Amino acid sequence: MTDSIAIDIKGLTKSFSNGWLGKKQVLNDLNFQIRDNEVFGYLGGNGAGKTTTFKLMLDLIRPDKGDISFWGCSAKDRISRAMIGYLPEQPYFYSYLTGAEALDFYASLFDMTGAERKKRVSYLLDLVGLVHAGHTQLRKFSRGMLQRIGIAQALVNDPKLLILDEPMSGLDPMGRRAVRDIILSCRDQGKTIIFSSHIISDVEMICDRAGILANGELKSIITMDDAVSSNDTIWEISCQGGALNLSGLSGIEDTNDIKQVIRGNRHIVSTGDKDKADRIMEEIKKQGLALVSFSTARKSIEEIYIESAGQDTLPAGSQQDEYS
Repeated sequence: MTDSIAIDIKGLTKSFSNGWLGKKQVLNDLNFQIRDNEVFGYLGGNGAGKTTTFKLMLDLIRPDKGDISFWGCSAKDRISRAMIGYLPEQPYFYSYLTGAEALDFYASLFDMTGAERKKRVSYLLDLVGLVHAGHTQLRKFSRGMLQRIGIAQALVNDPKLLILDEPMSGLDPMGRRAVRDIILSCRDQGKTIIFSSHIISDVEMICDRAGILANGELKSIITMDDAVSSNDTIWEISCQGGALNLSGLSGIEDTNDIKQVIRGNRHIVSTGDKDKADRIMEEIKKQGLALVSFSTARKSIEEIYIESAGQDTLPAGSQQDEYS
């Protein structure tokens, strides 16, 4: 991943008419940048403003104010649109076309010759793992297969930028894994990818960074590998040999951040305070319990999300992955 800027969003603001109630503010002074060859997760609940941001990037709608540029070129320019591949949240397909026919149709929109289309369709079917289904009608495809065809059509013109709106929504675990692998494959080819999601684990698994959007405002941007400071460290202590009693923990007045879980014969305690972790270790020894493990971990994206955006805006499916 390079440090050059692929997407630059400045002061983006958008509102829509809300009938007699006036205007509803959907995005408010949105500012962020996405680097070249980066996988950027756009995380937020329903109504946060994710799809509106994408439509503004695609120049399908215009902002009240603010600017968007791709590699220094305005999003309003035709050159910018030629750089983009897009998968909407609810794509429409001609169901009686086969997978190969559908991709050939999309390729024809880019004035490719017959030989070029044939080569490109073969490559894309292989990339998304659908060579075996190339001659099957789309109406017989599963939801996961349709989603992969959707990504393939977004890649027909070999875009520099891939915009995916909820690409893993409604997929089972195997389908989500397939889509994640495709996204990572596109990054390996040098593409820049931004995708929206309400499934926190998927964002954490494959993104370089993620933006947390709530009520039309960007609350924070998380760098997955190294931007979480030591202040966000969680100390986890596991012991066995009986229940650990922390009611009389001396010298500690606030125990609200101490979490306890009992799994079988193990008692697991976690805290974000190193001094408290040291006192818990002393208490384990004092009570004659056996120390099993002492480890550190950074806060989960879900915890950071709640701190940034609030519990009320937590995306659906964050407590456990949901699919249908």
